[in-house]
Amino acid sequence: MTESTGSGDITFVIGEDGIAEVVVNRPPVNALNVAGWFELASAVRSLGQDPTVRVVVLRAEGRGFNAGVDIKEIQATEGFEALVGANKGCAAAFAAVYECEVPVIAAVQGFCLGGGIGLVGNADVIVASEDATFGLPEVDRGALGAATHLSRLVPQHRMRAMMYTSATATAAELHAFGSVLQVVPLSELRDAAFNVAREIASKDPRVIRAAKESLNGIDLWDVRRSYRYEQGFTFELNLSGAADEIREGFGSHDKS
Repeated sequence: MTESTGSGDITFVIGEDGIAEVVVNRPPVNALNVAGWFELASAVRSLGQDPTVRVVVLRAEGRGFNAGVDIKEIQATEGFEALVGANKGCAAAFAAVYECEVPVIAAVQGFCLGGGIGLVGNADVIVASEDATFGLPEVDRGALGAATHLSRLVPQHRMRAMMYTSATATAAELHAFGSVLQVVPLSELRDAAFNVAREIASKDPRVIRAAKESLNGIDLWDVRRSYRYEQGFTFELNLSGAADEIREGFGSHDKS
């Protein structure tokens, strides 16, 4: 078993069975700063490149799975350096999950918002706790993005309504749509994710890695390109000043 602790916000462990576990733990709401997004991207990508890894479980500690970008960091930084960094960091982390050479299982509890949708929407398998909710409050933050990934979780018109209203969907609803594999009590979430991981890890890793690459190859759209297209509108909103006006009313809230 090998472990890397990094900065402490992102840790990962590789078990002897080839199951790697990546854990996000950045209180109070797992909103990642720029460095955190790049660290997560690096961890997931390195695990996929490790020949001993057969599957990755991505989960979080605390109140929720992920609350997106750390808006406090963006607001506290002069100019657009933090915004551009967050844009690039999110793009890198989402791509790392999608392009990971082995399947990625997302174990989601509590809130999954903003950047969390980008991670989960690019995962191969999703297991969620009964209290999990999924949403993109981006319009309330003066931003756009991750509709690419939300549209992989819910039908097209539901995605549009959720974007325009900042409404959330429950784990049970996503299970009915077929995007969440299982919904379990919170106390059973990690075990449920590992049960799926063990089943995948029991297969020939050469076949599983080929399957992951082939499934990405037949995907209906380019998730990297479409997400970067969305991010251009986020930057436009910031250049126009609209985003700052909206975020000034955001106060000291932590979720994004």
